[in-house]
Amino acid sequence: MPVHRSARSGLARIPALTTAAAVLLAVLALPRAAVADGAAPTVPPRGSAHMGMGVVAHDGQGGLPTARSTQTEGVDVSSHQGNVAWPTLWNSGVRWAYAKATEGTYYTNPYHSQQYNGSYDVGMIRGAYHFATPDTASGAAQADYFVDRGGAWSADGRTLPGVLDIEWNPYGDACYGKSPTAMVSWIRDFLDRYRARTGRDAVLYTATSWWTQCTGNYAGFAPTTPLWIARYASTAGELPAGWSAYTMWQYTSTGPTVGDHDRFNGTPDLLRTFAAG
Repeated sequence: MPVHRSARSGLARIPALTTAAAVLLAVLALPRAAVADGAAPTVPPRGSAHMGMGVVAHDGQGGLPTARSTQTEGVDVSSHQGNVAWPTLWNSGVRWAYAKATEGTYYTNPYHSQQYNGSYDVGMIRGAYHFATPDTASGAAQADYFVDRGGAWSADGRTLPGVLDIEWNPYGDACYGKSPTAMVSWIRDFLDRYRARTGRDAVLYTATSWWTQCTGNYAGFAPTTPLWIARYASTAGELPAGWSAYTMWQYTSTGPTVGDHDRFNGTPDLLRTFAAG
């Protein structure tokens, strides 16, 4: 860092200042660019991504929705939450949960067992999600990795279908270096493979702005793919093309106990029906 002699010599002419105060003023006198120049943007380590990681940065956040008796409260968690206090969440009215299982073909959540089984043990309906990294492996390969490591589905009425979390790339280019056509093909590859492995259509988690940017607002998945929309506001807002309603809505990242809170667009009875397939 270059020495700013004018700032240092100015401080030397103020005898009343203590040494500590002089140093502080010298730092404050440096131009902002001198402090910031050369600082590389922080890239998180692989495996640390989680649902909604880019929502606030790209879409902002607004108020909270009002309570609705026709919707059912849920949460989503990852390794960031560690061992979750599931009894606390159950007592607060949370009735369903998703836990991150995998990312790409290189990461499994070390807390997945406590999160996936712990939510089940207190009575919740639960499922698993996969954070997609379309620039590291094919959709089919990632679907296999997910199913083999906690993302499978069973028709027991307590297991929700797996989720493809497809959103901003926290490690680089927002669209993972793919054109809209290539991105749609990658997503189809994942969804088709998940259906072939489990007999169930996966849920698709995304934000409308990302979907528009990175798939060209493709509408073709809507007839068979349940939508989990990400928007931190008092309403879910505009949905991606093709969907007239959402199945789930992640509405905040600052909720009680775990941060990420969600709504299932139906009663607990409808949630159980959805889980059973």
